[in-house]
Amino acid sequence: MRKKIVAGNWKMNTLPAEGIKLAKEVISKSGKVPGEVELIIIPPFTHLTEIAKLTSGTRVGVGTQNCAQWKSGAYTGEVSAAMIQALGAGYVIIGHSERREYFGETSTQLLEKIRIALEHQLTPIYCCGEKLIEREAGNHFAVVKQQIEESLFPLEANEMASVVIAYEPVWAIGTGKTATSDQAQEMHQHIRQLLIQRYGAELANEISILYGGSCKPSNAAEIFSKPDVDGGLIGGASLVADDFIAIAKSF
Repeated sequence: MRKKIVAGNWKMNTLPAEGIKLAKEVISKSGKVPGEVELIIIPPFTHLTEIAKLTSGTRVGVGTQNCAQWKSGAYTGEVSAAMIQALGAGYVIIGHSERREYFGETSTQLLEKIRIALEHQLTPIYCCGEKLIEREAGNHFAVVKQQIEESLFPLEANEMASVVIAYEPVWAIGTGKTATSDQAQEMHQHIRQLLIQRYGAELANEISILYGGSCKPSNAAEIFSKPDVDGGLIGGASLVADDFIAIAKSF
């Protein structure tokens, strides 16, 4: 059975004290969430050490929003997978649309990041998705296919087995637009079919594909009810503990 995952990407929000308070609230309320749902919080790097300590021994996992494509060296401002692993995180977001858009991350760089994360026993949460102009042009399936093929398909099956995918309809993030549950399912099914073609049905049906487009308590249950949607990569709603827990309870 595929893992059901709800991960909260805090992005560049909360100061350390605020983040620690939020993490404590999530941990304290996590017992309300069905046991089969994996809860993950993904704070800014500045909070990681303290939040990793707080979550240690609890059912809440912790991850980071990015990692370097290099193991170590003269790369000012970068944070390596080894550093992340040493602090106790278990997950790392790779290829978020904001990283692609604002920092020009390429498919080649993302593949390197995925490989180095896997080397350090971190679970990559690989993001893919189309912009509004690409969807309106009818190119959304082709765009996501290219992102999957370039950054994931070079991986061997044993590597791919440790990757989580998050589909982000970029046009539905912070725009007020929301993809319908049918649109989410349609793209998730498309991604899974690509995985089946590359890796076979057995492996493809074990890989969790999360929805990452303005998921909130009011629409989570409908989205999560779709057969190829295995959870959510949650943005703004993860900054409110009650909302985040409500989404996780929507299964």
